[in-house]
Amino acid sequence: MGKGYATRRPVPSAGARHPFETYLAVNRVEELTPGLYRYLPLTHQLLFLEASDQLLDPLAKANLGQRFVGQSAVVFIWSCIPYRAEWRYMAHAHKNMLIDVGHICQNLYLAAEALGTGTCAIGAYDQGAMDTILDLDGTDEYVVYLAPVGKI
Repeated sequence: MGKGYATRRPVPSAGARHPFETYLAVNRVEELTPGLYRYLPLTHQLLFLEASDQLLDPLAKANLGQRFVGQSAVVFIWSCIPYRAEWRYMAHAHKNMLIDVGHICQNLYLAAEALGTGTCAIGAYDQGAMDTILDLDGTDEYVVYLAPVGKI
């Protein structure tokens, strides 16, 4: 069975495939430089990708004019790497991935509530624009869901 290790994460995933990556567009978070980050689940760290204090307009535009997305303290953006599930579940992979991303976002809702902040799951966005913000190819990895978080 593989190399004898498994990842433990706070969300379920069909077959423990975890086909998602979590990115953060940080605007106003204490002790973090505004910009883009990727969450590294195996080491529970944030990987700094790019500094930017100009995320408001690109995020609002990519989210069909929803300005609150760019104005939030942080936006959690989930991308999908479908191959992680497709090789094992073939035709059923995409159904499982949709269920999995719901579990992930629900955990964010629970965490936001516990911290006294708010969030709003978003599926209405311009696919190409969101993929471009994260420098994703749109085929092997692409944005599937996002949720801004901030004070209510």
